[in-house]
This record gives sequence, structure tokens and C-alpha cells, in this order.
Amino acid sequence: MSIEHLLGKVHNCDCLEFMKQLPDKCIDLTVTSPPYDNLRTYKGFVFDFENIAKQLFRVTKDGGVVVWVVADATINGSETGTSFKQALFFKECGFNLHDTMIYAKNSYMPLTHNRYEQAFEYMFVFSKGRPKTFNPIMVNSKTAGTKRNRGGSKANESTYAERKREEQTVVADKKQACNVFFYDVGKNDKTGHNAPFPEELCNDHIVSWTNPGDVVYDPFIGSGTTAKMALLNGRKFIGTEISIEYCEIANKRIEAERAQLKLF
Repeated sequence: MSIEHLLGKVHNCDCLEFMKQLPDKCIDLTVTSPPYDNLRTYKGFVFDFENIAKQLFRVTKDGGVVVWVVADATINGSETGTSFKQALFFKECGFNLHDTMIYAKNSYMPLTHNRYEQAFEYMFVFSKGRPKTFNPIMVNSKTAGTKRNRGGSKANESTYAERKREEQTVVADKKQACNVFFYDVGKNDKTGHNAPFPEELCNDHIVSWTNPGDVVYDPFIGSGTTAKMALLNGRKFIGTEISIEYCEIANKRIEAERAQLKLF
């Protein structure tokens, strides 16, 4: 069965039942932030994590990636650890835990408790085999232009152990970003969703793990951020959302983005 007729839409349905209708190995990238812990009952709906993880493995292409943005609830003053359990279950399904990335919040909500403020979420990057695409985000090198020898230590004219000039390297202007990404929260356009993740977060993963024309899926698409950023980057998308309220919000954002793109 082809998925062409499903592309470019947010489908108001249960993501598990939807994925069961998809063919094997049809999705290049999934980017999502699921309900978790005591939020697993989402607007009255139940979140069946284990079966969803199994279906995600089936529909992901060889070399495809799932980015699972999640945190732990705090119950009786301590974290549940559910995020780690989920990561290990993805491995049981057959995924590689390719990277444990951190979504760090530049601004966080202060709370009153006996531990440090919670200012990050996990971005688990699961791959089905070796990732087939990686377009790393590059950042400025603070030590650009510095001479180093191949062993990694600095080399200068006064160092007695200086290697021959042809064995020296010069630090490039750019280097790959680290796996801690910092974002401002609450700066998306008004979505009506209670917890949209930053557009930049979604954008960075779409750019990193896919190429133009690839298929991006979000099983819990909420207000449509994944779809919007897929459109802006020339990727195809599929979204599912069980809440009719959020589904309508997502479709309005997508249509507004399509109209904007037609102007240019």
C-alpha cells in the first residue's frame, strides 16, 4: 500500500491504529514529544507506549531515525525514571540508541522544592541500523586558527616537542555542534496547545536526519509544529492527532504556512 495519499495531512485518529495501516519501512524520520507518566491519559485518551514503539520500528526505514523528546514527571518529590525505561524498550524493539541529546531551556519555570530547577528534557535519538543521513549543525569554533599537532596538543614555536610543520593542523572556523541544544521556550506563534516544543528544535532535527523530499512523521503532532517545519524545509510530512481540537489548530497552521510559501 502506498502512503502518497496520506502525505501532507494531519489525520484525526489514534496513532497506533493509523500506523497499523502503514506499509513497512515508509518513514524516514519521526520527531515527536509524547505524553508521559501521569500525562499518559491525554485529553481522556490512553497512551499505549509499548505498542506504539513497536509500530514505529516497523514503519521506520532502514537507516531512519526516531527523535523522542520526553521528560519525567516528579511524584512525591522524585523523578519517575520513565524516560529511561522507554529508551531501553526502544532498544528491545530493535532500535539503536544512537544519541542521548539534551533539550536545555534558556528560561525555565521556577518551583519550590528541595532540588535544583528542572531545565531540560531528553531528546533520545533512535536509529534503525546506521543512520542513512546526517547533516550536522555547525557552530563557530572558539579556537579557530589555533595550530595543533595530530596528537591533539597545541604546537607552537617554543615547544621542544613540536612536530614537523606538515604534521600540524589548524582549527577550522566551524565545528559540529554538541549534543546539548539550547532553546527559548514559549516563542512559537500562538498555537493553543499547552506544551508545544520549540520550532527550532523540530527544525534542527529535520535538517540533521533527513534530506529534501524525505517523509517526516509525528504521531502526537499537537498544534502541528513538526508539519510546519517539514514544509519549510522541503520535506513531506504525515501527522496524527487524537484530539479534534488540536487537529483543527494544526491544520489551520499548516494551511497558513502553505499560503505564505506561495507568496515567495
